[in-house]
Amino acid sequence: MNAKQFFTHPLGILGSAVGATFLWGSSFPFIKKSYVELGIGSHDIYNQFVFAGYRFIAAALIIMIIMKLLGKNIMPQKGTLGGITKLALTQTFLQYLFLYVGISISSGIQGSIITGTTSFFQIIVAHFMFKNDSLNTRKMVGIILGFGAVLVVNLGKGDILADFGWGALLLLIAMLWGGLGNVLSKGVAQKMELMYMTSYQMLLGGFGLLVVGGVQAGFAPFTFTPKAIGMLAYLSFVSAAGFILWNSVMKYNKVGKVSMYLFLMPIFGVMLSALLLHEQLRYTAFIALALVAAGIVIVNREAKQKQKESPRSQTQMKESVSTLDIK
Repeated sequence: MNAKQFFTHPLGILGSAVGATFLWGSSFPFIKKSYVELGIGSHDIYNQFVFAGYRFIAAALIIMIIMKLLGKNIMPQKGTLGGITKLALTQTFLQYLFLYVGISISSGIQGSIITGTTSFFQIIVAHFMFKNDSLNTRKMVGIILGFGAVLVVNLGKGDILADFGWGALLLLIAMLWGGLGNVLSKGVAQKMELMYMTSYQMLLGGFGLLVVGGVQAGFAPFTFTPKAIGMLAYLSFVSAAGFILWNSVMKYNKVGKVSMYLFLMPIFGVMLSALLLHEQLRYTAFIALALVAAGIVIVNREAKQKQKESPRSQTQMKESVSTLDIK
């Protein structure tokens, strides 16, 4: 089984998407715990950028080491700078520039909930960029159910609703850039090797974050404890593994079909925040899980229904999926 067969198989899609969203969901409590361990306050925004830069540079190096062990070329390749720069700017630099500050002035649960909006931005952007990824009734129903999951968890936290402010706004802006980056990665991934693309966009975006923060806070403002090193190593692994899994499944599938799985990320984040940060978890999180599962089933049923079309329609559909059609 090659990469394309694995990442287009229903179990491959499920495992990769769930794995990526679980890793990303776990990053919220670990970032907040890292801030505490390193003494990074909510107003130390340049220290936050430096820490983010460390994380993504380390993640890029992890991927490059894996590439080297697999015998892949890790040297910069001609004609790839433009695509990598677009992803570095949206998926790493701008997304995490806003996200790291937003996390510092939000609770882990609030931050986890707002990550669900990535799906909305991603589906809307895909609707305007890809002819074969337009909105339809089934997709809208899935979106409503997924958004309902976010609302249910949020409504279960009345104190958090009253806390909506700059933190929530910054997180929403971060998710907007993340959704755009996810869509752009589909086109860029068609033109270059996936691990190469992911490593270099993280390396470039990470250096950008490090420079922005380091100019003001210094490039080595922390005293690392073994615990802090362990958390930074885990967050770097989350970035490396999460983006490889997600970009792989995005490369071989329609954006709208895969993006619904992003609704799992706030659920994982809420549950892990409750466990690791001792934030209050209520029964509404489990209701939200049921709504998310329903949304995923609806999207998958749509894909199965299309498989019943005529062979000519199936051929046309495959050609459409494999081609970057921009309106």
